[in-house]
Amino acid sequence: IQHTSATTREFTLELLKQITDNFSEEHVIGRGGYGVVYKGLLHDGEEIALKKLHYMPGLDDKQFMNEFNNLMRAQHPNIIRLVGYCYGLGHERFKYNGEYIFARVQERILCFEYLQGGSLDKHISDESCGLDWNTRFKIIKGVSKGINYLHNGCKDSIYHLDLKPENILLDKNLVPKIGDFGLSRLFQTEKTHITSKFMGTMGYMPPEFIDRRAITPKFDVFSFGVIIIRIVAGYEGYSKCEHMCPHEFLEHVHGNWRKRMQETMSSHISEQVMTCIEIAFRCVEFNREKRPTIADIVNELNKI
Repeated sequence: IQHTSATTREFTLELLKQITDNFSEEHVIGRGGYGVVYKGLLHDGEEIALKKLHYMPGLDDKQFMNEFNNLMRAQHPNIIRLVGYCYGLGHERFKYNGEYIFARVQERILCFEYLQGGSLDKHISDESCGLDWNTRFKIIKGVSKGINYLHNGCKDSIYHLDLKPENILLDKNLVPKIGDFGLSRLFQTEKTHITSKFMGTMGYMPPEFIDRRAITPKFDVFSFGVIIIRIVAGYEGYSKCEHMCPHEFLEHVHGNWRKRMQETMSSHISEQVMTCIEIAFRCVEFNREKRPTIADIVNELNKI
């Protein structure tokens, strides 16, 4: 693997086995479609999260290179930091005809900074409890800056294509960092790309992708709109939004925040709540031409 930065280290498989007790269940902190995530402690005291990709012939190699290269390119305060990687031969035990045999397999492991806050989905709640408004607004702004960097700050645009609360991690100060670039693809232009592969997560995918598999930067914008509504109003709030007209939903959510904050709700916070909901509704427009760009969203959020 080339183009590794000075801060990205190549780890031996032996070291990673050692710091995870041979990838034991006690060290598992997450599971995804492409692999299992373990927590480990390096000898210098740094905690890391290790994403060990499943062995999938014909798929895993490409997956590893895709995620690795995208992460190498993406360096931003709101993007998860790649600490190192391991790309080497290991031994796996398989059962064959009732007997255990050992086979040599290519191990592919990505090592990231470990984020104490966990994933955003664990922090989502309705307006009446959980994170206060200022924290929620800070998370929305941070995620928007991370997406803007992926779309506009890299040499080639990176579209994430699987943005959801589970893929946004929080550090100990609840600063959001976008992770899991497994499905991300690199595009040279802003033209519409048609793909035969099904990617993303239902509920966060725009209609043009579900209908025609079309991919543009507005795919991530749509997903972000869904995320904003869930950050502001919780998971149940989002299902309510589908049964109310936009104005009615906006009044409902704003009223809930006013109830929680009572006399402490300033006109400034009131404007932030209203603006976030309005932006979210524009992001989830059926017609992608009507959705704002992520740069427009960042500018709008910076003004309030």
